[in-house]
Amino acid sequence: MQIFKKLLLLGLLTVAGFLVGCGQEAVLDEQGGRPLGVSDDEIRIGASLPLSGHAQYLGIQTLRGAMAYLDHVNEQGGVHGRKISLVAYDDAYDPPRCLANTQKLIIEDQVFALSCYVGTPTTVKIIPLVDQAAIPLVGMFTGANDLRVPFNRYLINVRPSYYKETEEAVRHMVEDLGLSKIAVFYQYDAYGFDGLTGTELALKKYGLAPIAKGNYIRGTDQVDEGLDKIASSGAEVVFMIGTYEVCATFVHKARAQGFDPLFYHVSFVGAEELARRLEGEEDALVLMSQVVPPPMQDLHGEGHDVADYANLLSHYYPQDKPNYVGLEAFLNARVLVEGLRRAGPDLTREKFIDAIESMQDYALVHGISVIFGPDDHQGLDQVYFTKLTNGSFAPIKDWSDLRRALIKKRGPAESS
Repeated sequence: MQIFKKLLLLGLLTVAGFLVGCGQEAVLDEQGGRPLGVSDDEIRIGASLPLSGHAQYLGIQTLRGAMAYLDHVNEQGGVHGRKISLVAYDDAYDPPRCLANTQKLIIEDQVFALSCYVGTPTTVKIIPLVDQAAIPLVGMFTGANDLRVPFNRYLINVRPSYYKETEEAVRHMVEDLGLSKIAVFYQYDAYGFDGLTGTELALKKYGLAPIAKGNYIRGTDQVDEGLDKIASSGAEVVFMIGTYEVCATFVHKARAQGFDPLFYHVSFVGAEELARRLEGEEDALVLMSQVVPPPMQDLHGEGHDVADYANLLSHYYPQDKPNYVGLEAFLNARVLVEGLRRAGPDLTREKFIDAIESMQDYALVHGISVIFGPDDHQGLDQVYFTKLTNGSFAPIKDWSDLRRALIKKRGPAESS
């Protein structure tokens, strides 16, 4: 039996090596003529994302947000006479499936570039394939540090990192709200570890450390053990690095047993779906950081205008309401398209990356500009904070109002 297992493992490794090798040949083929994934009338882009399973809302809205812009561009004639087609496969937020999908996209579908990837454990799994195939990966719905450090020419991040989100969150908790007892509830994988590490680094600047840590296994909703560790610690705030279903379960169970701290979530959790699942918890203090401005409004007064996204989403997907996930994907698609435009009609992967790096102050929408460079592949740095209010997440305009709400909720003696 052991011999069989060893032979099976050897066979799998050989197949993986063959696929990666084919990816390298694909790069060489591009140098000899027309680039892969590009014809006279098409540019083919590949995507792997969760279209089923417990993160499907994130994948579906990412796909629709990107397609709302790509369909619009195609209706206008495409880019240099070529329409953009998106080949998308479901990975159900499962790393091995994402890896297999990516191999298929690169080898069989021969896509020009990759985009619309969702999730840390899935996306970091394909970095070796991206390197071997020398294929651009643009606009991922994850703030993973592994996609930023060390610098990788083929990885183009638009959104800020989880380190940035948690750093800003810790600053507000400590400086604006006067809270220092911070616990972390996280998914036990690369995504959760990233959020945990970012929180620990941010707390260290204030001479602090997490007062407690709890975790759960990806794909389950088993929060009880992690909740018990955190609830018994006396935490004032719980930083939550998970998916919307599990985070909602944690909040429901915590409050049901009398543990009612401030609950803070990173952007990946998914604002609209979390809000829907927290129906009945209107008096809970639930915050979430965002990496794009509110998608529901035309915010001329605050310097942002996201009306293009709302209008195009309404046109192509009238059943959907504007949401943070979709807006982020819409902006990612704008970066992708602008890179294709700047690369010119004689498109290659290397010219495309050079074109991305030429975006020194490119406005995605009014008030939001990306800055890239030869050694800087993260376009945005702004983090926005929202609070669950009347069934949806609304911008926090004044942190002193939130501090007064905390004092009122807990009483002056407990808050002093």
